[in-house]
Amino acid sequence: MDKVVVITGGSRGIGRATAIAAASRGFRVCVGYASNEAAARQVVTSIEARNGKAIAVKCDVGSESDILALFKAADAFGTLGALVNNAGIVGPSLRVDEMSAGRIERMMAVNVAGSILCAREAVKRMSTRHGGQGGVIVNLSSVAAKLGAPNTYVDYAASKGAIDSFTIGLGYEVAGEGIRVAAIRPGLIDTEIHASGGEPDRAHRLSHMVPMKRVGTAEEIANAIVWLMSDDASYVTSAILDVSGGR
Repeated sequence: MDKVVVITGGSRGIGRATAIAAASRGFRVCVGYASNEAAARQVVTSIEARNGKAIAVKCDVGSESDILALFKAADAFGTLGALVNNAGIVGPSLRVDEMSAGRIERMMAVNVAGSILCAREAVKRMSTRHGGQGGVIVNLSSVAAKLGAPNTYVDYAASKGAIDSFTIGLGYEVAGEGIRVAAIRPGLIDTEIHASGGEPDRAHRLSHMVPMKRVGTAEEIANAIVWLMSDDASYVTSAILDVSGGR
């Protein structure tokens, strides 16, 4: 039977592109979405139109109970083979001395704790130590982890630095249990996340800073993610891949 992949934040942007790419490679896709049910249903419909299998499940990864419900739905859909920790948020550009505690706490709850809790549930199902058949976890980091994002969103950059460390550590922890763990660091990608930070044109405005002189597409990130999920990447774990046009 085809393996299930859980993709958080799967209704838009990189998550949506990854859902479609994974379905085309034979995965049954469990699309997690925080609020935009219409967008998530559209992803499911487009996958089904290509004879793929998909379901949409409401899940705010800032909530443990939502995460547990997401994985319960995935269990009913088939055997878990992969997790893509894609759900993430940015806030409006601010200096650290202007940030509220609420913003910082929400950033860490979604981008860090949410990814770790989703990985916990995936390991419980995929690890040979727990009777599983192995699998892959792909975390979404950002080149912001290396650049620090000063005057923009240092809190977001710090959350992605945490994801880098988590990827390396978890990868070592489960390497002998049939699970590979890797991360993608996207650069400036043309998705809607910039609008949520108050700057819809941000990627294009900064594209001159990219050595390749252009923004990336969600599909270019998705291609790297599904490669990491595939047997072609069978010796890759605790690795972080920049997909950033050189930025």
